[in-house]
Amino acid sequence: MTLLLTHPDADLHENPPGHAEQVARLASIRRALADMDLAREEPVEATDVDLTRCHPQDYIDRLTAASPSDGWAQLDPDTYLCPGTVRAARLGAGAAIGAVDSVLGGAHKTAFTAMRPPGHHAETAKPMGFCLFGNVAIAAKHALDVHGLDRVAVVDFDVHHGNGTQDLLWDEPRTLFVTSHQSPLWPGTGEVGDTGAHDNVINVPLPPGSDGSVFRARIQPALDRLDAFAPQFVIISAGFDAHREDPLAQLNWDEDDFIWITERLYDLADAHAGGRVVSCLEGGYDLTALASSVAAHVDVLRRRENGE
Repeated sequence: MTLLLTHPDADLHENPPGHAEQVARLASIRRALADMDLAREEPVEATDVDLTRCHPQDYIDRLTAASPSDGWAQLDPDTYLCPGTVRAARLGAGAAIGAVDSVLGGAHKTAFTAMRPPGHHAETAKPMGFCLFGNVAIAAKHALDVHGLDRVAVVDFDVHHGNGTQDLLWDEPRTLFVTSHQSPLWPGTGEVGDTGAHDNVINVPLPPGSDGSVFRARIQPALDRLDAFAPQFVIISAGFDAHREDPLAQLNWDEDDFIWITERLYDLADAHAGGRVVSCLEGGYDLTALASSVAAHVDVLRRRENGE
């Protein structure tokens, strides 16, 4: 049975009024998944040992010290701390780690973490783009270092480039990181020529206004590389802001496109990794599109794990 990891304290992270990354995102997801047959658990906070697999201790300490007792501390034009943010962010990283432990421990074959703030823009020592800790990179390092895996695939289909994950995994030869994203678009990174220190990064930029058919054609060579890589585990940065209704970008995907990529990634996991997949929520800011797209994504994991 697919595991859903979420926690009410993710709602403690509040951004200023009008901010796209709002508490209501998780409320909409919880409603969409309420009647789905899933195992449900609450994560625990990531420890400093967990976080320092990707981030230096002084960075963690700096974020903690900057946390305000009330109101907001602004870290960059888009990224804020409120009194509950650091706990929520630690829970988000802890959810990714807990999902890895549950799946690699055999309790479940697939898992989805519905947490916020997201993580894939957080670089080694730099918060940005709503993100503090690199959840999926931390999860990948945990799978490698704690569980002793040799090859982990990390796939990011958020509309914004996963610059943080790229930074955190750039020099990690045991991972293959694939990221599709609209280009040009913030954060302005993710060129095809950025291939990692060990040819372990694949960037798939997509033109504004393009739809799912363009994505499917352009991602296929990366899927072929992933197949050749034969990952022992697949981790997904699941962003749903490529949806045509999303207000922050200009791609024209719909729910069928999220179903398609989820099925392809499960196929890879089924072929090489015993069907073991962990997916972590990233972006998606139209609440209706987010809810329906997450439900479609998680339902693929649920059905495929159940052999449907």
